[in-house]
Amino acid sequence: MDPERARELLAAERARIERALARLGHEDTGEPADEEDPANQATDLYQDELDEGLADDLREELAAVERAETRVAAGTYGVSVESGEPIPDERLEAHPTAERTAAEEAAR
Repeated sequence: MDPERARELLAAERARIERALARLGHEDTGEPADEEDPANQATDLYQDELDEGLADDLREELAAVERAETRVAAGTYGVSVESGEPIPDERLEAHPTAERTAAEEAAR
């Protein structure tokens, strides 16, 4: 894959992830919350835990983007980190952070 195209794909992926991270968190409804109501506390706790889990997943995706950007800079983007086999451009278009071929990923 052309390195410039790889940079474009990775920049778009980074922007998507950063937007998603920025959207996480409670939205203020403007209504006063009853802090003593266990249902409100349970809802807040559930939302906090859900948001933290989503944020963890997004941070992992961001780390994958950074690894892919490093591979672009090193000239090894598009080559499996496992076998050294080329990763098809079609796979990279669909999954720009792919580190392995589809067969290798399926075997994991």
